[in-house]
Amino acid sequence: MGKNYRVSLTGASASHRRDLASSVRVAHEVGSTIRAATVLVAIAVAAGCLVRSTAREGISRDVISRDVISRDVSAHTIWVIDHGWHTAIVVRRSAVDTTIWPEIDDFPDAAFVEVAWGDRDFYMADRGSAWLAVKAAFLTSGSVLHVVGFSGPFEAHVPRNDVVELEVSRRGFDAMTRLFHEEYQRDEQSRPVRLAPGLYGASWFYSARNRYHLFNTCNTWVARALRAAGLDLAPAGTVTAGGVMQEARRAAASR
Repeated sequence: MGKNYRVSLTGASASHRRDLASSVRVAHEVGSTIRAATVLVAIAVAAGCLVRSTAREGISRDVISRDVISRDVSAHTIWVIDHGWHTAIVVRRSAVDTTIWPEIDDFPDAAFVEVAWGDRDFYMADRGSAWLAVKAAFLTSGSVLHVVGFSGPFEAHVPRNDVVELEVSRRGFDAMTRLFHEEYQRDEQSRPVRLAPGLYGASWFYSARNRYHLFNTCNTWVARALRAAGLDLAPAGTVTAGGVMQEARRAAASR
């Protein structure tokens, strides 16, 4: 891509020289087009947390049949939420084993807790941008957990957003919340590093451990957490919100 196209035209006929010059211009333009396309693709993938999923009118729910609960009395409900540019997982606080995820005690009055992950600068910015998305993909400043505690009607917290409701086993639920616990970056006293209030409601940003990059976006992380819960998802290649929601619906339909 970075080659400098130089052709010696000495001794060539005028017609031949024109043909060669035209070929050089075409090669240069093709090279420039490919370089531009590569950058655009990188931006598109890097902005996986910016991409909106389609066909979102009101609250659309895909719910696993309740006979799953009758077969597994220890089943627990979780929700995957499409926020338009990223996804998150919501659990009932009362279902959480605090010996596995003790950090949830930061939200003692919450009925539900939402958790998501992403690039620090992009997630904590007042407003996202294409530059911050590209910077996250190639020059990340670190990652953060965004954890929100809320009560009241579930729909009041997620208006106009897609929600996929899933049932997971007790073992899967604990494995998923253990993944949440292990994501917290800790200080010298082994305490989670709380950075700043979150984006809405009773919420906090915490410093996180995993590295955000082009193929490990906020949505890849959610897919990985769902897989830890025992759901048949493929985190690799799942970089957009739409991709996560599609995988979650497929998992719901297969159970």
